[in-house]
Amino acid sequence: MYAPARLAAVRRSGLLDTGPEEVFDRLARLAATLLGTPFAYVTVVDDRRSFWKSCIGVAATDFADRQSTVEESFCRYVIDSGSRLIVPDARTDPRTHDNPSIESTGVAAWAGFPIHAPGGEVLGTFCVVDTLSRDFTPHDIEVLETLSYAVTSEIALRGALTDAHEASSAALRAAEDARQATAQAQAASLLAFAAAEESAMLARTLQESLLPPHVPQIPGAQVAARYLRGGRGADVLGDFYDVFPSTRDSWSIVVGDVSGKGPVAAKTTALARYTLRAAAVRCATPSTNLATLNTALLEWFTDDSHFLTAVYATVRPHPHGLAVRVSRGGHDPALIRRVNGRVDTLGHPGIILGCWPNPHLTDQRTILHPGDTLILHTDGVTEARRPGDRDMFGAERLQRLLAATSATNAIDIAAAIENAVLDHSQRHVNDDTAILALHVPDQ
Repeated sequence: MYAPARLAAVRRSGLLDTGPEEVFDRLARLAATLLGTPFAYVTVVDDRRSFWKSCIGVAATDFADRQSTVEESFCRYVIDSGSRLIVPDARTDPRTHDNPSIESTGVAAWAGFPIHAPGGEVLGTFCVVDTLSRDFTPHDIEVLETLSYAVTSEIALRGALTDAHEASSAALRAAEDARQATAQAQAASLLAFAAAEESAMLARTLQESLLPPHVPQIPGAQVAARYLRGGRGADVLGDFYDVFPSTRDSWSIVVGDVSGKGPVAAKTTALARYTLRAAAVRCATPSTNLATLNTALLEWFTDDSHFLTAVYATVRPHPHGLAVRVSRGGHDPALIRRVNGRVDTLGHPGIILGCWPNPHLTDQRTILHPGDTLILHTDGVTEARRPGDRDMFGAERLQRLLAATSATNAIDIAAAIENAVLDHSQRHVNDDTAILALHVPDQ
């Protein structure tokens, strides 16, 4: 019998006995395509059955066709352990050899990862199934893990938005009560304020969930990030950054700026991060991976409100430091502060992503030598305005700052940019601001 807390989380998810949704079907189709399997599933498991929220490869016409019993489901092994299950041959694996679905549905190989509720409870699995035994490669497993995180992120995003909406609704109701009942105006105002604060806190939590929990360190380099949250308390805006491994000892770093705010920006940001991470598993070319994101934006969304700009860099070891390739999709160029204080720009202009099939993306290369620093940023830096005369911080002021700074490591350089922006705007941050610095230490 599964724990009551997990079953309660399954019910709260609102996914049981609901129709297919393109957001989950696309992720499952992507897994089946990349791994070459005939079947892929997003499942939600209660105490009786494994419900297939998405079932690629299965001709399901109603709810009865889109489920199996817990006893028949390989998902139960993931639920029981809370970790991934990789089965190259179900007939010989001691964990699964007696599962009835081997005979009833022809399962020969199975691989899946748990998907989680916002509270951490395992809701079900993201999995692929093959009718022939096979060895799942490290690339296959990494793709599955990345896409399972995307499913979990979508579920968390829905939960956070629902909570924020409820908190905002509570604030509105409290404010209306205050207007209608003057005798209780003070109490109602306090309630409205508390609800608005809760809504703002949820928005901050949602924003943070769209950023990496920590910045990994790249061998041979120092990496540091700064993020200033702009907008009003309950706004979720769309600047993001990420650092993740790619192929052949390469690493990818990306900074992007999504259009809009609120649920639109949050969904686009989540799609961008997970699409780029999945693409980087197979390819280290920045322009190719940004083009993959551009295609995903055009295919996933039917209107023109889901677009973004991004600058993407790949770094890899080089005898003289780190080799760098940069591609820009409508974004400010990357900057390189050389060890002698000279500041170079890197990245040929490209078109914003999510608007046209061919955004004309190219790559530009250079070498980072010891003492050099690569800086990626969003326009929250260059477009920060001084109160009063509305003077913008600007690209020239940023380059002068980098040329003059005495900072000699990634943390201090990123902090110097952040502090200069805050000083210029007198701490009136109206737009999200993301800053990434990668420094090659002196030998």
